[in-house]
Amino acid sequence: MLAVYRHMFTIPDLRRKILFTLMVFVIYRFGAAVTVPGADLEQLKAFQESANDLGIVGLLNLFSGGGLEQFSVFALGILPYITSSIIMQLLTVVIPRLQKLQEEGQSGQKVITQWTRYLTVILALLQSTTISFLFSRGQLTGGFQLVSEWNWWRASLIVLTMTAGTALIMWLGEQITARGVGNGMSLLIFISIISQLPTQFGFIFTQTVGSLNNPAARWTPFILIMAIFLIMVVAILYVDQGQRRIPIQFAKRVRGRRVYGGNSTYIPLKVNTAGVIPVIFASSVLTFPALLVTLIPSDENRILLTVRAWVDQNLGLQGGTTWFYIILLFSLVVFFTYFYTAIQFDPKKQADILQRQGGFVPGVRPGTATERHLEHILNRITLPGALFLGVIT
Repeated sequence: MLAVYRHMFTIPDLRRKILFTLMVFVIYRFGAAVTVPGADLEQLKAFQESANDLGIVGLLNLFSGGGLEQFSVFALGILPYITSSIIMQLLTVVIPRLQKLQEEGQSGQKVITQWTRYLTVILALLQSTTISFLFSRGQLTGGFQLVSEWNWWRASLIVLTMTAGTALIMWLGEQITARGVGNGMSLLIFISIISQLPTQFGFIFTQTVGSLNNPAARWTPFILIMAIFLIMVVAILYVDQGQRRIPIQFAKRVRGRRVYGGNSTYIPLKVNTAGVIPVIFASSVLTFPALLVTLIPSDENRILLTVRAWVDQNLGLQGGTTWFYIILLFSLVVFFTYFYTAIQFDPKKQADILQRQGGFVPGVRPGTATERHLEHILNRITLPGALFLGVIT
């Protein structure tokens, strides 16, 4: 195993890509630790030491690599770009002009990518404005006002800094994809989550065991939680690798004295085609009403205050423990899993491609019958993947 890793660094091009990717990781983690200018450092330190339960904000903080809790330059993380990418994919389905651009190949994809970047900046401006304003009022931080003096100058500085940080993250991810190893955005999400594991394990250890020198330390809950975590990791890897292989046979064609085709292959349909995207999108959807009601002044009429109290109780940013919230989050994850899977894999388009190339599923007629066959299988294998993703979330 070690010989394989040593061999990787003997190939100059691969070594250069790996080192470039690692350098971007260092820059990304450094930006997640640099606090934005204008923040109240004493309040920020007190907030971090208070060990508040961030609820759904904690999930967003996880995807930002702890940048949100640090109130850093990279506080928004990769989420604005992911959200804008999902929105553009949804618009591609319903807007004919975007569909034509997508069908144009690389040139059309460049235009869609550029619009995705613009939308990312717009979302970053809106999210950074909302978060910094709420941080100044202590509504996401358990009463700690992370911006002590809220004025136009300080607000503009914080918002522009966080937006620029998001744009830099987007650029870093694209650079990894172009010059590094793997998909840049996926790797940045991976690094964000991995970087928070030591903190999460330390918090669990403190809450269960307390101290190594404590004679009354309770090791059983800690060991049980770690065992559950390992089981979840194994289950996630198992489900992620699960796929249904649809056999494809190509008809033989004779041209002159040569016979073409006749080969067989398969279409791999994954159990979890959507990946982690449904979790991110469901979290964003639940965060929106909770953020919106925090902007309602305390002296408004009784109806608005009742709505605010209900949302705080059931969808609160620091909540997430009510049955209504759990069921709603589970339902949204399942819904977005099906929705995003339908966008990622189009049975009609795949059936048309097979028919043009002379391919067919054994025992199924080409065309509409193949489309229905693929759609039926996709819906069946997506159900356990969606339920599993909802339970894990």
